[in-house]
Amino acid sequence: MRWNEERAWKWYNSHPWIRGCNYMSADCVNRVDQWQALHFEERIQTTEEELKVMQELGFNSVRLILEYVVWKEEHDSFLERFERYIALCDKYNISCMIVLANDCMPPKTELWKMPYIGEQHYDWGYHGGRKHSQHGGHSCPAPHYYFDSEEYRDDYFKMVEEIVTLYKDDSRILMWDLFNEPGNSNREDITMPYLVRMFETVRKINPSQPLTAAAWWFDLDDFHTSKVNQFALDNSDIITYHNYSKYEEHIQVIKYLKKLGRPIINTEWLARCTGNTVFDNFPLFYLENIGCYNWGFVAGKYQTYEPYEAHWNWYRDDKHAEIDFTKWFHDLYRPSLHPYDPKETELIKRFCDLADRDFKIK
Repeated sequence: MRWNEERAWKWYNSHPWIRGCNYMSADCVNRVDQWQALHFEERIQTTEEELKVMQELGFNSVRLILEYVVWKEEHDSFLERFERYIALCDKYNISCMIVLANDCMPPKTELWKMPYIGEQHYDWGYHGGRKHSQHGGHSCPAPHYYFDSEEYRDDYFKMVEEIVTLYKDDSRILMWDLFNEPGNSNREDITMPYLVRMFETVRKINPSQPLTAAAWWFDLDDFHTSKVNQFALDNSDIITYHNYSKYEEHIQVIKYLKKLGRPIINTEWLARCTGNTVFDNFPLFYLENIGCYNWGFVAGKYQTYEPYEAHWNWYRDDKHAEIDFTKWFHDLYRPSLHPYDPKETELIKRFCDLADRDFKIK
């Protein structure tokens, strides 16, 4: 059963202001690379170095997306690695929001292939490390690697049941994010039965942590969202959303979400090249008591500092498109662990310190 508003606020107010990032270490090509056995010892050493920086900055949480193929192909060792990962985060007082499913799917081109264990290919100069990715745009619904296949669908939900059951009362897990951007990749109504099943599956387990799924698309002219996004909002214990738009549009989204009467967390933001900046957003999140997770931490092989391929296409079609290609899209630190812009990280640290003092005064 969905938490009532009182329980949601009691949970939210029992935590310091939640702030962090969507995370994988800079030496990871993708999420298979993050979780698989191959190179994991190197990856987790890098992770520890970066978590130290994260703790010094003042972040206290990370958002982590699971990868089914690793659970499927390396089940027992994956569970051991997952435990090591969240234990390492906890060592640095960083909680984990776990994402159980994902609708950011690449279009099916001649180069499309299922995720696989082993050495991972990547292309330099492309957001996400892939030339043909979900960020280039979709002319038709993209296939979902697992949910659209009867061969994998039920087994995927077995993974969800197992992991949530194992960690349903573990304080190191902050929240369960059931579905990243449901309906994205032109999937919309295709996703609805899978989202419904995800909520039903996890509700039956009855974890002590709240459940959520982020709304990511809003029509600001008359303040509505898609059916699948509205279902996510209506069934989430804590409201989560994504926003990569400019400050004024972001204000409108927040105003819309505050009417729902529940705590709010932004689980994806930061798009410098299109005007979504640290200087505008981080103080806003603090002022409005909205939790926040920017995308990325240290720039690396996943290359989310690069613009979307769709941005290049947009600019080719419209030379007046408001895209500043001189700025990084995501990520806060360079591979050297120097800040991308020290003024950004100094501001973040100031507001994190303010938030912690506020929490102590409560």
